[in-house]
Amino acid sequence: MDWIADNSMYPDVLIKIALALGLSLVIGVEREIKKKPIGLKTSAVISTFSCLLTIVSMEAAYLVPARDDINVTMDPLRLAAQIVSGIGFLGAGAILRRDNDSITGLTTAAMIWGSASIGIAVGAGFYIEAAFAVISVLFVIEVIAPILDRFGPRRIRSKEASCIIIISDRSKIDELIGKLSDESMSVENLRIRQLIPEDGKPHMHELDFRLNALPKKKTSQLYVELTELPYIESVELEIFP
Repeated sequence: MDWIADNSMYPDVLIKIALALGLSLVIGVEREIKKKPIGLKTSAVISTFSCLLTIVSMEAAYLVPARDDINVTMDPLRLAAQIVSGIGFLGAGAILRRDNDSITGLTTAAMIWGSASIGIAVGAGFYIEAAFAVISVLFVIEVIAPILDRFGPRRIRSKEASCIIIISDRSKIDELIGKLSDESMSVENLRIRQLIPEDGKPHMHELDFRLNALPKKKTSQLYVELTELPYIESVELEIFP
């Protein structure tokens, strides 16, 4: 089949590209609302060009002229397979490691891979499957996940927290841990370091907490209460969403 000369194929190709673009915009808008690295433009570019490459890969397999003396076989999805491998570089760039060794950006990296998958699926003609996949993923992200965050088991509802506190009285360490426990913050890891004085003041002690938190109060209110304790010199508190 001479696909280039067959103008009847053009509307079908344009519909595929437009559908891939439209479905990618759904993901792009969701990421834009949440201020994530992959936004409207990135999602649209990935999905649209993945769709285009899939179409080219499939149709080019039929453009090779048939010859009786040579048996030529081509994989219609050879370019699509390379898309899946190549898109990993973009996904890796979206994954970040914070100072406290927590990893963020995994959902965004998965969305990048998903955008490419939408383009490949639509380019291969799986319109309903691609649309259903987009709707299903957004349902989990926007409906199921918030419900679990609010009403699910404690382990799911809890958040990771990082806390660095400098105290002047090391005998108050257990009291401080009890204070954090009262605020539904369980200590996952604790590192204690004695600070060397520079001006003759008593030794200070730095406590670096990794916490599993289900806070009853706002971060700002908890910060104020901790700084008001007489044996605490400074507080650095961060609760991750």
